[in-house]
Amino acid sequence: MTAPDTLLPRDRTVILVLLVSAFVVILNETIMNVALPRLMADLNVSARLAQWLSTAFMLTMAVVIPITGFLLQRLATRTVYLTAMGLFCVGTLLAALAPGFVPLLLARVVQASGTAIMLPLLMTTVLTLVPAQQRGAVMGNLSIVISVAPAIGPTVSGLILQGLPWRFLFVFVLPVALAALAYGARTLRNVGTPRPVALDLLSVPLAALGFGGLVYALSQVGEGGSGLSAATAAPLLVGGLALVAFLWRQVVLGRRDAPLLDLRAFRFPQFALGVGLMVMAMIALFGGMILLPLYLQNLRGLSTLQTGLLLLPGGLLMGLLAPSVGRLYDRIGPRPLAVPGTILMTAVLVGLSRIDTATPIWALLALHLTLSGGWPCCSRPCLPAACRRCRRTCTRTAARFSAPCNRWRGRPVRRCWWP
Repeated sequence: MTAPDTLLPRDRTVILVLLVSAFVVILNETIMNVALPRLMADLNVSARLAQWLSTAFMLTMAVVIPITGFLLQRLATRTVYLTAMGLFCVGTLLAALAPGFVPLLLARVVQASGTAIMLPLLMTTVLTLVPAQQRGAVMGNLSIVISVAPAIGPTVSGLILQGLPWRFLFVFVLPVALAALAYGARTLRNVGTPRPVALDLLSVPLAALGFGGLVYALSQVGEGGSGLSAATAAPLLVGGLALVAFLWRQVVLGRRDAPLLDLRAFRFPQFALGVGLMVMAMIALFGGMILLPLYLQNLRGLSTLQTGLLLLPGGLLMGLLAPSVGRLYDRIGPRPLAVPGTILMTAVLVGLSRIDTATPIWALLALHLTLSGGWPCCSRPCLPAACRRCRRTCTRTAARFSAPCNRWRGRPVRRCWWP
């Protein structure tokens, strides 16, 4: 096998560093899901205000991620990595020391800024270094980071909150993040060559208003529970108009080969289909991860530890299945995996729509396990299959739109290896 067709040991080291770092930052995203009731009591804030710890995190990512495409092309890999992990570590330290709600909220914003840069860097590097014939197996390992880290977050949080204050959620994460930062600073090498791309100053505020406005409006609709109101319609309208203007601006800039977010990959049906399937799979998975803890604690009276332990088997199952699904994709292709996985996830969603306060706990566990087993089969083949069908001229675009599906957001890439 020739060199371009083989993942070199030094490249494996680069990917390992990024995987470990990404695991830490993604774990942080869900470690607070079951901690909100404790934070409400300790900080003396309402549920609506406490929810901003998650809403602000998502808003920050929605604003920062469109700019990461520029950063990943303009700066060296090590620079981007040190910036991302540095921001995350600083935010984690500030959160651990926060004396009140507002400092904690600002610390979460700093954390989100690092996370928004770290995840695109991981996807960029994987699609750049991994040969096409090995991409399925590596994406299986990537699934462990993307799916298992948030799945075990409630369990870790429940264990910590059983006997320690909420600050230890961040004290637990900080040394792991610092160790990953130190190891990455020592071993990570640059991938690719930075190039002097220009940043379109009009696209940045349009992206911030568009993505940020939509995320804010949708979060307010969910909190209110009564649908649209004047308070949610205004940001929804502003966000929608800004997003339309942003997309139009990218089409115009694309004709000059200088967009902030290139949309040309959507001209390929296989790519558009893969992105659509990934989006639906992620909505199903993370919707369950967010709603099940709330249901189990608020309606069934389970403790934080009991909730975490109930969700833990699903996370472990995803971790066990993801590498095998990746290797199967390399051998048999996406269709034999995606179709059964989609059927399983659809059946689980139908079952979850019928649960109530009398649903047996064993039935909830079975539904969650089935959802966790169907998700790797449905989502993991989509990314490499979508990118494989794109032409060389759209490889950068393809990777930029493949990662959004992994965590509700878009990621850029410089280039891919193609068969």
